[in-house]
Amino acid sequence: MSKHCVQRTEEALQAIAAAGDEGDRIFVKVYTASARAEAAAADARAAAGVSLGPIDGRIVSIKDLFDVAGEPTTAGSKVLRAAPPAQQDAVIVQRLRCAGAVIIGKTNMTEFAFSGIGINPHYGTPGNAKDASRIPGGSSSGAGVAVARGMCEIAIGSDTGGSVRIPSALNGVTGFKPTQVRVTREGAFPLSYSLDTVGPLANNVIDCAKADAVLAGQKWEPLTKRKIDGLRIGIPRGLLFTNADEQVLGAFELAVQRLTSMGVKAVDIHLDHLLGAPFKLQENGTLIACEAAQIHQELFASGQDNQLDDLVKSRISRGQTILASHYIYMQQARSKLQTQLDAAIADFDVLILPTVPVVAPTIKSLDKADDFNHTNMLILRNPSVFNFYDLPAASIPLPRSGMELPVGLMVVGKRGCDRELLALTETINDSL
Repeated sequence: MSKHCVQRTEEALQAIAAAGDEGDRIFVKVYTASARAEAAAADARAAAGVSLGPIDGRIVSIKDLFDVAGEPTTAGSKVLRAAPPAQQDAVIVQRLRCAGAVIIGKTNMTEFAFSGIGINPHYGTPGNAKDASRIPGGSSSGAGVAVARGMCEIAIGSDTGGSVRIPSALNGVTGFKPTQVRVTREGAFPLSYSLDTVGPLANNVIDCAKADAVLAGQKWEPLTKRKIDGLRIGIPRGLLFTNADEQVLGAFELAVQRLTSMGVKAVDIHLDHLLGAPFKLQENGTLIACEAAQIHQELFASGQDNQLDDLVKSRISRGQTILASHYIYMQQARSKLQTQLDAAIADFDVLILPTVPVVAPTIKSLDKADDFNHTNMLILRNPSVFNFYDLPAASIPLPRSGMELPVGLMVVGKRGCDRELLALTETINDSL
């Protein structure tokens, strides 16, 4: 980095402060004093030729569902403001600190991480980085906006149905959702035990890869260079391309043309029987709703649920009505379907498709519950499929003019092959 860490940290703090009330909606907490101290320590290490790892001296934000010792973890909810303070940092926060990251603050989120829109009635809704009248995407809403607006260099979010990739796509940054077992969730407030993952948002694939290595507790090794010529890419046309904005489809097709002109073997594949299966399987109740109902049963029993966002409360309440037999059936069916999709995509290096089928709608257009719920389901549709199948997936911004709203390209890899996916995503990104 050309600038010293202290200077970059001051610029990030200044960007948050200059945003005024909007800064308060993006960050629920800013660690001004400790960030300055961590930045000074990083510069001192750099001057002495000492490095703690690939993100030493990088400015990092964390989503408001990761424990920080000595303060309550509010997870975007006012009902948790009086929760007991965390006894210790979440494991991923410990790893970030040990790696020399400058933790600048906690970013805002959808209450309990339960929507892809990013609206929060308790702490305010961050406006989209490109147009503040539009949604930021959720549930890691503040994370996507913070990176895009230069308030941090790397943001750590969670992704249960797209909560890293959606804000990345809608704000024009890069995001990565790993295979679930790759990164520990110890000390992270849960939404769904089966589907929660922890991943980074940043301005490029390499920063995401470096942050991912730290989060996973792995030694950083540069990504293996991959050639674009000869890559086999599957395009799962059909269901996940329906109800899409023209500007999204147009940007996607231009990207495909560009890649094929460079020697990529792009093949249309028909996977609707598998990619539509998670929705059919969960028509009478979702895994997320089941598990969220169990996570929050004490809250509901105490009568404090009347303080929740009505839209979040209704989704948790739905989970309370789902039979245990249906939950078990979903888990068994999921395991079988994962094996089937693995076989169906075995001959491809990656799949590509739009991360989100629409550009960011206005916040005002979602005032009515029906409009909110319809848009929420549409925005979650594409990314959530790959949480169900537990495949690593990244979102990279497609080329756009400065006046156009961002569009994300989702690149999907094979379970457990996270670094390979990141290397392939970097190759694709460099070719666009």
